[in-house]
Amino acid sequence: MPSHVRPLFIAVTLALSAPAMAPAQTTAVPSIDKWMAPASPLTLVSAKRVDRLAFMVYERGQRNVYTAAAPDFRAQRLTRFLADDGIDLTDVKISDNGQVVVFVRGSAPNRWGWIANPNHDPAGGDRAIWAVRTSGGPAWRVATGASPELSPDGQWVLFTRDGQIHRARVLRTGPVSVADSGGVPLIRLWGRNGSPRWSPDGKRIAFVSEREHHAFVTVYDVATRTVQYVAPSVDCDGSPSWSPDGRYLAFARTPGTPFGLQRRTPPGNDNPAVGCGNGFGAPASTAVTEGQSNLVRAPGFFTSSLPGGYRLALMVADVAGAKNITSPLVAAQIPAREVWHNGVGDSVFTSLANMTWAGKSIAFPVNVPKDEWERWYAVPATGGSPVRLTTTDGIIEDATSVAWSRDGGRTMYYTTNAGDIEKRHIWAVPTDGSAAPVRLSAGDGVETYPQPLASGKQIAVLAFGARTPASVALVPTSGGAPRIIYPTLARDFPQAAHVTPEVVKTRAEDGLEISNQLFLPRDLKPGEKRPAIVFVHGGPRRQMLPAYHYMQFYHWSYATNQWLADQGYVVLSVNYRRGVGYGKSFRDAPNARDKGNSEYLDVVAGAKYLQQRAEVDASRIGIWGLSYGGLLAAQALARNSDIFVAGVDMAGVHHYDYSLDSTSSGFRSAAIGAIEQWKSPVFLVHGDDDRNVDFAQTVGLVQLLRARNVYHELMVVPDDLHESMLHANWIDTFDRMGVFLKRFVWNRETPPAMR
Repeated sequence: MPSHVRPLFIAVTLALSAPAMAPAQTTAVPSIDKWMAPASPLTLVSAKRVDRLAFMVYERGQRNVYTAAAPDFRAQRLTRFLADDGIDLTDVKISDNGQVVVFVRGSAPNRWGWIANPNHDPAGGDRAIWAVRTSGGPAWRVATGASPELSPDGQWVLFTRDGQIHRARVLRTGPVSVADSGGVPLIRLWGRNGSPRWSPDGKRIAFVSEREHHAFVTVYDVATRTVQYVAPSVDCDGSPSWSPDGRYLAFARTPGTPFGLQRRTPPGNDNPAVGCGNGFGAPASTAVTEGQSNLVRAPGFFTSSLPGGYRLALMVADVAGAKNITSPLVAAQIPAREVWHNGVGDSVFTSLANMTWAGKSIAFPVNVPKDEWERWYAVPATGGSPVRLTTTDGIIEDATSVAWSRDGGRTMYYTTNAGDIEKRHIWAVPTDGSAAPVRLSAGDGVETYPQPLASGKQIAVLAFGARTPASVALVPTSGGAPRIIYPTLARDFPQAAHVTPEVVKTRAEDGLEISNQLFLPRDLKPGEKRPAIVFVHGGPRRQMLPAYHYMQFYHWSYATNQWLADQGYVVLSVNYRRGVGYGKSFRDAPNARDKGNSEYLDVVAGAKYLQQRAEVDASRIGIWGLSYGGLLAAQALARNSDIFVAGVDMAGVHHYDYSLDSTSSGFRSAAIGAIEQWKSPVFLVHGDDDRNVDFAQTVGLVQLLRARNVYHELMVVPDDLHESMLHANWIDTFDRMGVFLKRFVWNRETPPAMR
């Protein structure tokens, strides 16, 4: 039955992994369906030359592209993918003129090369680049590929396949050749070629050609079909970024690979081994292992540097003004000059990854040692010292947290929790460092994913509230409250049933303070004692908020916690150590994971806090979580069945390093290290095409539970991923979870014997 016609109340019988058991009890719980019904915008982009947005929307498993444009910004659906088919939709890009949107349908391949196929299509999964016009009309398939780089005019997309750069025509008016569909490489050069970047006028393409122990930045001229190497050397060049006028190209240079670290490409391989490393540049040194004291230790054998002894340089090439230099031995070249370099032994400025030409500067993120927060710096394109842009103290999470104004990037917009550590808001700072950052988005909600509009008057954001799910909103660049433009919530969405979570602090056994969100039922009466549920997020580099979350699963987790509170549970969401949002010391807390599992102390502290609350029945506490949250749920049931009477473990890790040495830290820190103490019932959920947590983690745990007659219910989802791609599966999973918790936490049923 489609999820949108499921009844509000369902009756589920759970006896999934024990067919020989006595008949299981049947318990009615309210379905989660309406709580997960709203359309959820998940990604957001804006055009550079017109005030138009494009965004991906998830609605009951349907994934579609929408657009909205000035002046009224009325949202319109562009695509018609109207089935809950589990096919992902990502990489949404919009042309500079706002007329074309491209996107990718299909999930990335697993380690065996298989595209995800959660709907069990006998033809298998497919991953391809698609396109659609913002003026209307059906979407069309462009090419097999992913990570499209859309040309400024929307005519072409670039993508990489097998270490070569391909190009496919987006707008088609006649027969399509093999080259037009990306069937053959546009540029075929020795090396592993990637990171293509169109110049702002679309006349050139910059890319990185990585060779065995060095890498070149290369420029392809579209009209003349010629290639030029930018200041080729023995070093590792990467991270190309065009100036706003397209005349200049900035790139990073780090040293090539010394003899002691070089690897050789096996004979017969078409492409070289990756010698520069994913971040470009050979390691500064490598340890001489025990028993190899005869290795040469002199400088340069295992160490590398640029001229002058430093290891990082910012280079700028005048591409438009360069003259070809040709000879029988040297290909066409473009000279470049060094505009800045780090110091010898510099531990602060060690990378220019993700750098962007912004205004008259080049901006880049920096992981400053002993600084609790992420920072962005900028170096003038003409040379000078780095200037810190983000003087705010707060997290700046990833690429979706940063955007640049459409006037050439003179303003940096970013998402941070500075000044409001439990939430996220939009800030702005000039990229020349001439003024301090200012907060733009006002109000008590959460705002992320800034996308400035071409007019410079507004920024589009994704906005969230304690009672309002994901929305697209507009914020004035002068500052102000977000104005929601999409979606309009349905009348039957239980918005009034939501509670506003309270942020409460707990203290772990070792003294570390932990932040949590407490959900108290609306109908709680004085003197009443309710069962409680602890929720533990995954990651572990996540932070739950007192509002709907900006990541899809945690958006649903928040809805699930609200749903549980509406059923009458007291719910505590624990932001345990190793999560983000509270500084790097908290994120990198010692003695965690397989080195002692110190984060579990925070889970126990949360449960004991609940036990001490007057509204909670201390004998009825459960736990649930996915991924690292599943790991901690399993830990709770194994180590403290005396506290946690039941739990739900979704795609959890139960064995860190597959060592069965009972004295090892990894074994003792894992759930299996305390398996003999596991008494409480557990509901296990796992998709067997999980690309994050090996399905074998659940296979092995079930064997241990069976051997000890521990009651467990099992939901295995063939062909599904770490987080299910099918909405119907999520409704089924959470509804079954509701029944399981009702039986073993609320009602404290005695688990049936496993046979």
